[in-house]
Amino acid sequence: MSIRLLRVGLPGLAIALIPLSGSGAHEIVGNRFFPATLTIDDPGVNDELSLPTVANFNTGDDPSVRQRDISAEFSKRITEAFAVSFGSTFSTFKSPGGPTGIGASGFQNFDTTFKYRVFKNPEHEFVMSVGLSIEWGGTGAQSVGADPFQTYTPTLWFGKGLGDLPDTLSWIRPVAITGQVGYAIPGRNSTATFAIDPDSGDLTADTELHPRVLNWGGTIQYSMPYLKSAVIDLGLPDFINRFIPIVEATMQTPVSNTFTSGTITTGTINPGFLWVGNTFQVGIEALIPINRQSGTNVGVIAQLHFYLDDIDPRGIGKPIFGGPVQPASPFPRN
Repeated sequence: MSIRLLRVGLPGLAIALIPLSGSGAHEIVGNRFFPATLTIDDPGVNDELSLPTVANFNTGDDPSVRQRDISAEFSKRITEAFAVSFGSTFSTFKSPGGPTGIGASGFQNFDTTFKYRVFKNPEHEFVMSVGLSIEWGGTGAQSVGADPFQTYTPTLWFGKGLGDLPDTLSWIRPVAITGQVGYAIPGRNSTATFAIDPDSGDLTADTELHPRVLNWGGTIQYSMPYLKSAVIDLGLPDFINRFIPIVEATMQTPVSNTFTSGTITTGTINPGFLWVGNTFQVGIEALIPINRQSGTNVGVIAQLHFYLDDIDPRGIGKPIFGGPVQPASPFPRN
C-alpha cells in the first residue's frame, strides 16, 4: 500500500488535491512477486495492513513548511480479485506555517479505494487492475487543509516483470516495472470565501477553483528474491536475498479548471529499498522534489507492511467470498 495522504504542493494550493497513492497491494504473477510500494499503489489485490507509514518532508508552499504524516491503511479482499481498502493520515505542520499559518495538526480526510484485478498473465508476468478511490470530504480537519468536499479518482494500475526475456539477458530478468494513472475529479468546482474589506466596508469574494488532476507514477525495481529463485543462486546470505532496490516516481498534473492553480506538474523521485520477510516487509525511500513547487530539500518515507494473507490465510487473510488462495509472500512459511 502506498501512503495515502503524503501531499505535494501545487501552485495556488496549500495542499494538493490528490493523495499519493499509496501503499499498494502485493501480488504473485507466475514467478513474479510484486511487493507493496510506498508512494504509488500497486496492481495487486490482497489482504494487507500498512501500519505505520511515516513521511517527513518540506512542502512546496511559499514559504515552505515542514510536514510530517503518519498513516495507516487496511485492505480486505471481498473476492479473490476484488478488494476494498481504507486509509487515514494524521498530519502535523511545524509552526509557523501550514494552512493556518501558525502550524497545525489533525487528521486528513478518510480514504476508500475499490480495486478489481481485470487481467493476469503468469507467462509474461503481467497484471492489471482498475478501481475507484474516494476521499470523503469533511471527515478531516480543515486546519490541516482537508477539503470539505469529496474527490473521486478512477485509476488504472499495472505491473510487468521482465522474466520472459531470453537467456542472453538473464541478469535483467529480476527487473519489474509498475505504474498507475488516475484522474481526480473534485466534487465541487470552486469554493468562494467572503470577507469584509477593512477599508471600504464592502463585501468581497475570493473564488478558488478546484482543478481536475492527472495523478500518475511508476516504479522500477530489482528483485533479489527473484534473482535467487528464478535466475541464479549466488550463494548470498538470506538477509541480502530479501532486498528489493527500488525507485518510485509520483506526479500530479492539473489538466482542467486550472485558472487559480496553474498547470505545473509536481511530484517526487523516490529511491530506496524494500526488505521482504515471510509475513511482513519494511521499506524506506528518499523523497526528492522534481521542482520548487513540489517541495524544498529531500524528505524521507518509511513503512512497516503486514501480509495478512500469510499471517492468517484461513481467517482475516481469506477473501470474504471464497477459500484461501495462493499466499502473497515469495517465501515459504516458517
